[in-house]
Amino acid sequence: MIRGVPELPDLGPVVREQPYPLLFATVSGAHLYGFPSRDSDVDLRGVHLLPLREVVGLTPGPETVARSWVREGVEMDLVTHDLTKFARMLLRPNGYVLEQLLSPLIAHSTPVHAGLVALAPRLLARHHARHYRGFARTQTGLFEKTGELKPLLYAFRVLMTGVHLMRERELQADLPSLLAAGGAPTYVPRLVAAKAAAEHGLLSEVEDTPPVSRILADLGTLHATLDTAEERTTLPADPADASAALNDLVLTARLG
Repeated sequence: MIRGVPELPDLGPVVREQPYPLLFATVSGAHLYGFPSRDSDVDLRGVHLLPLREVVGLTPGPETVARSWVREGVEMDLVTHDLTKFARMLLRPNGYVLEQLLSPLIAHSTPVHAGLVALAPRLLARHHARHYRGFARTQTGLFEKTGELKPLLYAFRVLMTGVHLMRERELQADLPSLLAAGGAPTYVPRLVAAKAAAEHGLLSEVEDTPPVSRILADLGTLHATLDTAEERTTLPADPADASAALNDLVLTARLG
């Protein structure tokens, strides 16, 4: 059972089955974003630690391990990165890995995980606005092609996460929490409720929703809000200041 998500299966055996020691594993995806459906799969994300011989030798171990399967009737999707690769990703404009690191839905944790979490405030930067802006455009394009609620909610979620990060210097991935803070169109909570009933539900199946043109205009407004928040943020341009501390953490975990 994962802390905060009692309906999910016990993931302890999943952690123990992995080919390399896991430094942490958390739940991402719709469960983290606050709009899982009854048939949503479980997106597990985390970090593994390759043995030293598979890092310095001529035959390197896998920087990324991925697998999908069904456990207790629930579709599981697990992706982990070696610590060194994950650390490099943390220094790039990649809000996705930060969300994985800071997810409160924890399946497995270690002191290295705690160390990474402690460094997280120094990894937040203005360049993450670029990640959320680009992700929102991709998801909006998927919504326009499919009419599904899922990519539409992803678009709203990432834009609002980006705005909150720029303004508050805090990463918040949970859409209901972001909605409670205000700044979203009033119809979005109805979309969240409809998504909970069907993983691939369509906007056209939801009553009392505005036309697509209005929704796209509202997303455009959120894009403009993110642009302004990025211009005014007090976050540093990039997390270069945290690079040395992150490097020390990786070396200690690898060599210690």
